Amino acid sequence: MIVITGAAGFIGSCLVTKFNQTDRSELILVDDFCREDKLLNLANKETSGLVHRNHFTNWLDENHKRTRFIFHIGARTDTTSTDKAIFDQLNLEYTITIWNKCAEYDIPLLYASSAATYGDGSLGYKDNHDLVTDLKPLNEYARSKNDFDAWALQHEKPPHWWGLKFFNVYGPNEYHKGRMASVIFHCFQQIQATGKMKLFRSHRTDFADGEQKRDFIYVKDVVDICLFFMQRRPKNGLYNVGTGKARTFHDLVAATFKSVNRTKAISFIDTPIDIRDNYQYFTEASIEKLRSAGYSQSFHTLEDGIRDYVSRYLVNNSHW
Repeated sequence: MIVITGAAGFIGSCLVTKFNQTDRSELILVDDFCREDKLLNLANKETSGLVHRNHFTNWLDENHKRTRFIFHIGARTDTTSTDKAIFDQLNLEYTITIWNKCAEYDIPLLYASSAATYGDGSLGYKDNHDLVTDLKPLNEYARSKNDFDAWALQHEKPPHWWGLKFFNVYGPNEYHKGRMASVIFHCFQQIQATGKMKLFRSHRTDFADGEQKRDFIYVKDVVDICLFFMQRRPKNGLYNVGTGKARTFHDLVAATFKSVNRTKAISFIDTPIDIRDNYQYFTEASIEKLRSAGYSQSFHTLEDGIRDYVSRYLVNNSHW
């Protein structure tokens, strides 16, 4: 059995789809399964069963001999929340429990870390283990992810383990994410409703409006990388998962307008106060370690990824 936590969410459900496309259905899906909008991500998926996240560790005690691999993708991901306790419970303590079980039962573990751990980027974006304790995340979500990375590097480890620092992932199955959905998703919705797109104004003199840059990576590339780790099992450790090429929000919006054959119309609004101080103006993954590990596939360009996302999913309100 292969276990996927956060299976009803964005990346988790896309991973389920990828397995089904390769004729793999011996999947145990772990989540809380309480939201109907997230359950749409799992419609028509072939699996071996569902396990509530609160019961997962007990399930694993009883089924560890049949468990070949765990993808721990589930997490509390709201970057605007300041509730330290819930992040510690779901992103730190819960992950520690799964980690310890994998170490006890010799189960390979891949878990979701985040590029948000790099904070303002002043220390760069290299997935170097020596930098982890020096990083200064900008919100509680990122802090909880970095706290686990630091903890993992100091404790008994599963036989194979990898923490993937996902950069700005976009693509199908993020309908339920609300404010936390990708800018591409929100851009498409605004274009459909108003024919225009509002971007956050820059509040720094070194970035023009719309020239803030992020490393945007299509979710189909992300799940390919996840399968690479399961199949090839490179050296244990933390790995960046991005394209290695930052693109501007202006580029993103232009590609989205083009994908729906509309004339580009962009205006700017102030970045909301609750996220302004913690807003990342630039991210770009250093992917040398990923490439050195043997991952040689190319990535979707931003334009190709947006074209696929919009034309195959957003225009039809469909899932992958």
